[in-house]
Order: sequence, then structure tokens, then C-alpha cells
Amino acid sequence: MIFLSEEKKLLITISYGNIKAELSGSPQDVLISVNNFISKQIPTLDLAEKISINYSIKELIDMFGNYIKITAEGPRVWISDRKLSDKVIICLLLIVAKISFETGKTNSNSLTLQEINSSTNLNPKSISSRLSEFSKANYVEREQTDQGVRYKVTTLGINWLNGILEKKIGNRDLS
Repeated sequence: MIFLSEEKKLLITISYGNIKAELSGSPQDVLISVNNFISKQIPTLDLAEKISINYSIKELIDMFGNYIKITAEGPRVWISDRKLSDKVIICLLLIVAKISFETGKTNSNSLTLQEINSSTNLNPKSISSRLSEFSKANYVEREQTDQGVRYKVTTLGINWLNGILEKKIGNRDLS
């Protein structure tokens, strides 16, 4: 007579944020694996979250909503009596282009030099110079497409502009 013994296995699925782990085996092995997961992965993820930055649409609107609008004509810098530098205006326009794209209002999160010019009426040479400076500082990403060169704001550019506007608002100097 042959007895087939099927060992029972414990199966556990753990989810923490975007991390998901499936653990199976003997109850003792699974318990050890669960403890390892909790002691190694969760503190690492918590630490990584402390140094990670990814601006949500809500955060972008909270930071820059007083300066930008999405209009029927497209993304726009919306300032009344305040004078802002060309750098600030261009960066704000690239941020509103990002918001427009992420909310489904436009098909691209980037703009061409011509689109920036038509939206801001800034001197094309000034726009080109500022975009070159931004690209070197990694505040914008330059990409070659079938439609030509396009520019989109980076996380570093968003952080830079937020710092500039916070300083200017604190000093009441928006030039």
C-alpha cells in the first residue's frame, strides 16, 4: 500500500504601497519570510519615500495656480499687474503645459519655441537663450520629435521655480 502525503502549504500575499509579495511554504518558512519582508522592505521603502519627489497635479496647482490657467487657446501664464522675469514666465508655461497634458486637456506635455513665443509674446532670441540655460541646468528636457524640438519641464525645474517664487513672494518682488 502506498500513501501519498501532500504537505500543506501556507500562501500569503502582502501588499505595501506599490510592492506586492506572494509567500508560500511551510507555516514556519512563511513566518520567517513575512518577518524578513517587514524588517527589510518597509523601512527601506519609508526611507526611499523621504528622498523621493514626484509632484502631483494638485501640488502643481497649489504651487502655481495663481500664475497659470488652461484656456481655450491652450496653456497660459496668467499674471495681472505682476512683472515676472522671462525665465519664470517660460518655466510657468512649461508647467501649465505639463498640467494640461496630465489632465487630458492637450496632447503633449512639451512645447516648441514657436508655441512658447505665441503664448508669451517674448522675444524668440530671449526664449531660445533661456531654454538653453534651462537645458544646461536640467530644468527642462529638450527632445527632438517629428514636429521639431520640444521642451518640457523637469522635476528639478519645478523645484527651482517653486523656490524662486517663494523667495519673490516673501520679498514682494516679482521681477
